Amino acid sequence: MQHERIAENVHVFQSSLYAQVTAGAVTGPDGAVLIDTLALPEETRELSAFIERDLRVPVRYIINTHYHADHSWGNSFFPGATVIAHQACYEMLGTRGVAALEAEKNENPQLRNVEIILPSITFEKGELNIQVGKKTLTIFPLPGHSADSIAVLVEEDRILFSGDTFMALPTLVDGDIDDMISSLKKIGKMGLENLVPGHGEIVLRGEIDAALRADLNYLNEIRKAVRGAARRRYPLDILENIHVEDCGKSRVLIAGLAEQLHHRNLIALYRQEYGKVPEGSEMYFEGR
Repeated sequence: MQHERIAENVHVFQSSLYAQVTAGAVTGPDGAVLIDTLALPEETRELSAFIERDLRVPVRYIINTHYHADHSWGNSFFPGATVIAHQACYEMLGTRGVAALEAEKNENPQLRNVEIILPSITFEKGELNIQVGKKTLTIFPLPGHSADSIAVLVEEDRILFSGDTFMALPTLVDGDIDDMISSLKKIGKMGLENLVPGHGEIVLRGEIDAALRADLNYLNEIRKAVRGAARRRYPLDILENIHVEDCGKSRVLIAGLAEQLHHRNLIALYRQEYGKVPEGSEMYFEGR
């Protein structure tokens, strides 16, 4: 696990084991607010120990930016904390999250002590505000990566924890491209000093506009690619040969997962645009 202090009482943690997933902590004299948890128990325990040992405060609240495992399954390692999330996160954690964890426990013994902890404070629209010492945290919906995606703004420092709605490579498998475009444009108008993605490196003020433009360009390119493939008899064959670099992004992003995530984006966007899975030829499936 990597750690960086990016402002007074504001810390960012990044996994060294899984997809550069990030978590944040904002501390006050009486406790900390944790923004997401890391993916694997080993690093989540390390995160917990760092907060208790080095920051010397208990975790009072956990904000889950969305229900996905790498951001929420660590809740159970902070038994005294109150979990905050979108109402849809509560619903999806209680259904998809529970089912996914039970399936994963059969394959991964590291997860045997993990439990799904549902949020006890939820909202759907508008904002929630939490005061942590001298810091004001504003929590608001930021959909695109998933329907339950939220973000956390540290008002005094203009630091945004975006969850997975902003990353170096946008991911749409559980989300909506139009929501994501709207959210990225919203981020661009916020006058930020730091942008902390759900995966990957922190983006500094002078780099934020370019990073957002690159994501918006990528989304435009994959939409054009999907629409072009849809005009062909076997669109899956076409999509298979459209690589992430063809759409303006590097394959080394997200710890080398970019190409895999990109192809998932293409299939997900095709389903979103046309309501079905793209058809492939017999030759395509024989080649698999």
